[in-house]
Amino acid sequence: MFTSPRPLLCLGEVMHFRLRPRAHRFRYRVFFMRLPLVALSADQRSGSRFFSFNRFNLLAFHERDHGDGQQAALPWIRGLLQQHGIHDVDGEIWLQCFPRVLGYVFNPVAFWFCQRADGSLRAVVCEVRNTFGEKHLYLLEHGKTLANGEELQAQKIFHVSPFCDVSGHYRFRFLSTPGDGVSHLARIDYDDGAGPLLLTALSGKESMLDDRTVLKVLWRYPLMTIGVMVRIHVQALRLWLKRVPFFSKPVPPAKDLSR
Repeated sequence: MFTSPRPLLCLGEVMHFRLRPRAHRFRYRVFFMRLPLVALSADQRSGSRFFSFNRFNLLAFHERDHGDGQQAALPWIRGLLQQHGIHDVDGEIWLQCFPRVLGYVFNPVAFWFCQRADGSLRAVVCEVRNTFGEKHLYLLEHGKTLANGEELQAQKIFHVSPFCDVSGHYRFRFLSTPGDGVSHLARIDYDDGAGPLLLTALSGKESMLDDRTVLKVLWRYPLMTIGVMVRIHVQALRLWLKRVPFFSKPVPPAKDLSR
């Protein structure tokens, strides 16, 4: 019997809507995990023979895919929070991300939901990656409990898409809705100097991660994570054909070799 939080699989969709200079919209069906890292540090049983931690399986989670790629996930996120003066995350920490499917994964964004012991949400860490093998972390917190659906903002300082400049800011909203299986919504909207430019969302309804659920999602979406990377490039081609302005990857500042 499991007496602590168990890993979850969520079946849902990704939505992306570009407002200008050319309207561009797409939706894809996806599935993603929500992993209770504190509970898993004591018991890594997932509930499915087809899902594994740090080793190959039909679905898998590898800790080196997240954080600094060196430490285990839980001590890494705790260390990060402490470095930023956050010392009251004494509850569960849920990592929401795509799993490896047959050994492959690319996560454009993963979310670390950091809770107090009473279950209230203290902070969210957004782990953003681009196709150049780089990543950046956006820490969302204001010293108090984050309300369900509250809007949080962060300045954009990381190059993700060649069709967006590195300027402006993001608006984040995270909403969990109870029901017959909790539904989760993560919205990330991007505003540049002229106002709203991109509206994006990842949504899904949670189910226990068990044999039946794993086989169900693999039957429906057997190459989902490869499809994530393929679709990124397909949509980039569509934007290029629409003649949306292209922004080259910024060159990092030169290092001072005299020091």
